[in-house]
Amino acid sequence: MTNSIDDLACADVTLIIGSNTSENHPVISMEIIKAVKAGRKRLIVIDPRNIMMTEFADVVLNHRPGTDVAVLNGMMHQIIKKGLYDREFVEARTEGFGELKKLVAAYTPAYVERISGVPAAKLKEAAELFAGADHANILYAMGITQHITGTDNVMSVANLASLTGNLGIPGGGVNPLRGQNNVQGACDVGALPNVYTGYQKVADEGVRHKMESAWGVELPDTPGLVATEMVRERSKGGVMAMYIMGENPMVSDPDLNHAAAVLEDLEFLVVQDIFMTETAEIADVVLPGLTYAEKDGTFTNTERRVQRVRKAVQGPGEARDDWRITCDIARAMGYPMEYDHVSDVKREICALTPSYAGITWERLEDGGVQWPCPTLEHPGTPILHVGQCTRGKARFMPVEFKEPAEKTSKKYPLVLTTGRVLTHFHTGSMTRRCEALDELVPRAVAEFSPEDAKKYRIKDGDTVCLTSRRGTIDVTVKVTEKSNPGVVFMPFHFAECAANVLTGGALDPVAKIPEYKVSAIKVRKK
Repeated sequence: MTNSIDDLACADVTLIIGSNTSENHPVISMEIIKAVKAGRKRLIVIDPRNIMMTEFADVVLNHRPGTDVAVLNGMMHQIIKKGLYDREFVEARTEGFGELKKLVAAYTPAYVERISGVPAAKLKEAAELFAGADHANILYAMGITQHITGTDNVMSVANLASLTGNLGIPGGGVNPLRGQNNVQGACDVGALPNVYTGYQKVADEGVRHKMESAWGVELPDTPGLVATEMVRERSKGGVMAMYIMGENPMVSDPDLNHAAAVLEDLEFLVVQDIFMTETAEIADVVLPGLTYAEKDGTFTNTERRVQRVRKAVQGPGEARDDWRITCDIARAMGYPMEYDHVSDVKREICALTPSYAGITWERLEDGGVQWPCPTLEHPGTPILHVGQCTRGKARFMPVEFKEPAEKTSKKYPLVLTTGRVLTHFHTGSMTRRCEALDELVPRAVAEFSPEDAKKYRIKDGDTVCLTSRRGTIDVTVKVTEKSNPGVVFMPFHFAECAANVLTGGALDPVAKIPEYKVSAIKVRKK
């Protein structure tokens, strides 16, 4: 997030796109709803479904899944046409405005309506409401990123924020809401194949030499593979073994039949986790880790805030700190990875990560600190890009709308989009082991609009067979106004009825994220 969670309530207008905020980030959603109810904020929601947040919105744009770029370009078209953009900000703090203006000129409200299904009048209303605010922020989540155009979608969101001068100010910003606990922290400290800690590039010779000197090893100068590429490489015979920590791809990977076959074909699989997940069940070796309440360490949350985690209870059986397991394996493989305490790991992070340099273990005793925090004297950074962006001027990155990888057809007439429900989390490794939560939502359902239910002669509680080009599952029907005609929603938490059997393997060419949000399917009543 460019801004802080507390800062979200300061906006005059909030635009939520690709985020089922009330179910995926309920604490954040309640702060927004409070501000709307109190009359301090107006709300725009852009989503293919009528999620809970639409009940509080001034403007709702129900667009076709995968048409985010077209809608955002259409909003920018209207803002420029009406002269509502922040001229002073654009002239002083951005570059590339001419290219953006030229590209979005074609995205008239009528043209966008044909692509997205969003009525032209509604698009104009949303654009003018957003541009008319003194302070407007944008929230997005995986409904934006899990497309083959996920990178384009994010750039379009940034374009809109820059166009309206909503960078580096209270109540503004581009605010991605992270999908899992500490995923921000994992990325920050180098759990990506193309960067070291602090997003320092593997291909940068100076950075590489710094890391080689610190660790006493010779390091490669080329990036590694992301998880989705590893599966593809194994199917070609290029990856022989995997070490999977805190991930459950036997439920979460796209084109699951193919992914499962690849994982089961590995010569050697190690899984390090807190429960015997579906992936752990097929592993050659399972290494039991500790939960957050059983260990000391730090987490970094969605607003870039680094916080201490303190051990509250003793872990069970042979479960151990993840960092100790990693160190033991490194030593067994010949590398002397030696730390006496997790605080030693934190000191190394500070030494090698400019944005974390001032966030010491001791400093976190009294509360969290938001990076970048380059020195001990630095207070941390609640709002990014104040005065100028990291690169100096913000650069507009105009992008054309591209169709999703998979289109509907006469044979596969419906769009499946996947996501989460409030009661469960990710692959259900934790929440489905909680009897109270699993009793509330014990099984997967496929949500159909009333129009589609009538069309396909199905009703609440019926069992239907959903089929895509990759597989088939049987699932219970739920008829709801949340779904719009032509769109079927399914949560992916349920291994016994895995939505990802249906999803495709097409990837964003830059971020390599699968297109979970658009899959063509057909339905047959059992």
